[in-house]
Amino acid sequence: MLPFKRLLTLSVAALLFSTASFASKNVTLQLKWLHQFQFAGYYMAAEKGFYKDAGLNVTILPADPDNPDTFSKVLGGQAHFGVGHSGILQHRIDGKPLVAMAAILQFSPYCWMVKRSSEIFHPRDFANKRISSISRKESAELLVMLERSGINTSKLPVYSGSGGSQDWLDGLLDAMQVYVTNEPFLMRQAGVEHRLICPQKYGINVYSDILYTTENMLLYHPQTVENFHQASLKGWRYAMMNLDESIAVIQQHYAPNKSLSELTYEAEVLKDYILPPGTHLGAMSMAKWRLIADLYKFDQTVFNSAKEGFIYFYDRPEEIQMSWMLIAAIILTLLSIPLYLRLMLRKSV
Repeated sequence: MLPFKRLLTLSVAALLFSTASFASKNVTLQLKWLHQFQFAGYYMAAEKGFYKDAGLNVTILPADPDNPDTFSKVLGGQAHFGVGHSGILQHRIDGKPLVAMAAILQFSPYCWMVKRSSEIFHPRDFANKRISSISRKESAELLVMLERSGINTSKLPVYSGSGGSQDWLDGLLDAMQVYVTNEPFLMRQAGVEHRLICPQKYGINVYSDILYTTENMLLYHPQTVENFHQASLKGWRYAMMNLDESIAVIQQHYAPNKSLSELTYEAEVLKDYILPPGTHLGAMSMAKWRLIADLYKFDQTVFNSAKEGFIYFYDRPEEIQMSWMLIAAIILTLLSIPLYLRLMLRKSV
């Protein structure tokens, strides 16, 4: 039989190996768009080793521009975590087992962009104006803003062409849905004067860029979810406190197609969405989700039945599943203790 000290060393090694193997989790995060500063916190969590320290090996996937929906991918098991818009509430009400973990943007980054020469200054000015086609599930706040100003959005002429910004420049539509940091920056660079009509300015505050997972993930891997949650928030704190470094890392490793000036513009705009005064990083409240439900005209009875478990809450540690190697090492160690004690007694006689 092996000497006790040697056996003890092997047991400890087996314990460490088993623990490391158990803690090392391969997980995937599905982004809602292509790589840019919008997802800086996740990049920095990976680059600074926060995920690794939490026992996670994280793959960060950019979206498919032709099909940027993240909910179907997470629900279908192609990713463990996703970044989505406030439409997550609609999916939850529809019975999808999604759990909101953190709202990285406290306000919607989607706006209507109109030319400076346009007669559109206020949501009420959209009557009979040609707008880009948008999804009520993805950007409902843009339509809600118009409806609250008396516009019948069902009667607005909707332009469904695929030319994007060029069609807007060519005058084929009056107002185009944009992400507050993308198209406006390009127009600014091109010297095209424009203005933005944004929901936030008219009292419509909805969460966006929501980090989420599924109920199954939370049920079977609660510690993994918590580790990912904490490491991600740590990455976001680092990114916000080290903007220049984060921008350089993103430009070098994730978005080489974007210039430093573009990423810097994006960071400067989004920081007010991420950490507005009086708000902590990733904050969510059921009270605000209820207001969002009201804005989207969801039935409150249905909302009340869907809200249970909707906001992430870390409740219990993950159950430890010991490997056969660890179990064998523990058993051998326990069996060897009596023998070791007898040998020690003989030596002392």
